Formats: sequence, structure tokens, C-alpha cells
Amino acid sequence: MKTVLTLAALAVAGPAMAADNTLSAAEQKAGWKLLFDGKSMDGWRTFKKPASDWKIVDGALGPDSKASGDLMTKDTFESFELAFDWKIAPKGNSGVMYRVTEAGQQSYWSGPEYQVLDNSRGEPPLQRAGALYDLYAPSVDATKPVGEFNSSRLIVKGAHVEHWLNGQKVAEYELGSPEFKAKVAGSKFRAWPFGTSPTGHIALQNHGDPVWYKNLKVRVLK
Repeated sequence: MKTVLTLAALAVAGPAMAADNTLSAAEQKAGWKLLFDGKSMDGWRTFKKPASDWKIVDGALGPDSKASGDLMTKDTFESFELAFDWKIAPKGNSGVMYRVTEAGQQSYWSGPEYQVLDNSRGEPPLQRAGALYDLYAPSVDATKPVGEFNSSRLIVKGAHVEHWLNGQKVAEYELGSPEFKAKVAGSKFRAWPFGTSPTGHIALQNHGDPVWYKNLKVRVLK
């Protein structure tokens, strides 16, 4: 539990503030790495494609909502802390998945999803912003008004996972636990190799709605 509490404390404080899509000296010292510098798509490609089909607009990543696939990191990650800011269009839906493999037809076949949503869509609790989509509901609605950027943090340490939204821990679970397996068995994910890979890509979902991501940075955890 000591390790989890330490991670939780880091998630509340977050890395020291820096300009958008940059790292402060403190972040660099703490081992943070930029996944997106606001100008280039280096380090990213579309799921099952060699290049990216997302666009950069005003220092943020966004899909062509009708044509783009899911965007994913070229690198893979096992235990890590991911920070990202997101803004969704009214009634919009997206998500950030982790430990994604390309064994299935879609990134969500393997990768658990941190839900990104305009909660005014009226989705059930298991599908609201900050949830582990369709499995663990967020404890509170910590979203900012639609059109504003939200700050999220995803901590994956072995089997232990925490979802943070605007400074609040909103979900926590253990991959592969009896509870987790029971939830998966009662969901659409039961037919796929969902949440079983010990490592994989980080992916940004195009669900057909405008969405923007910036300040994507990662810190590998030992």
C-alpha cells in the first residue's frame, strides 16, 4: 500500500506547471517525457497503420471525426503515470486506452478505456467521464464545463490502476482481480483479450466527435 499512497500523492500534486506541451525542469528531473510537443506527430501512428491521420490545431491533437482511426503511441508501456489534458465538443465522446495491442480489430478489444465525455449526453454512470468505460463508474462528476480543458491522470502500476480527473481520484481497480474479471464477464469485453496484456500502446479514441488532447506526458514507473 505504501507504493499506491505515494502514487496517489503524486497524482494530487501533479508535476510542476509548465507551458503547454513542454516539460519543466522539475518534471524532467522526475523522469517525465513528452508524448506530444504541440508541433509534430513523431512518436504517434494510427492503430494498424504506419502513419498518423490526426491533425494538430492550436497545439492540440484532434481527429478528423469522420475519417481518422484511433491514434496510438509507437512505444509501449507497462507501468506508468500518464498526464493529459482534454476538451470535448458538446455531446462528444472519446477515451484514452492503455496496454493496447493490435491483436484485435479495434483498440478497445485489448485496451481498458479512461472515458472522455461530455456528461450532458446523459450516459449511465459506468460510461461517464473518468470511468473505466462500462466497468467502473467515477465516484464523482469532476468535469469542467464543456468547451474547457480538463486535466486527467492515469496511473498504472502493475495491476493497480487509478483514474484522476481535475485533481480528484475518481476510479480505482485491480486488473485481473476476481472483481475485475467478474465485471468483464458481464460486459461486451468478455469476447476479447481485454485488459490481459502486461504492456501495450497508449491510444486516443476517435468516436466520431470533435475532441482535442494536449500536454500528453508520461513517466515510467518501476
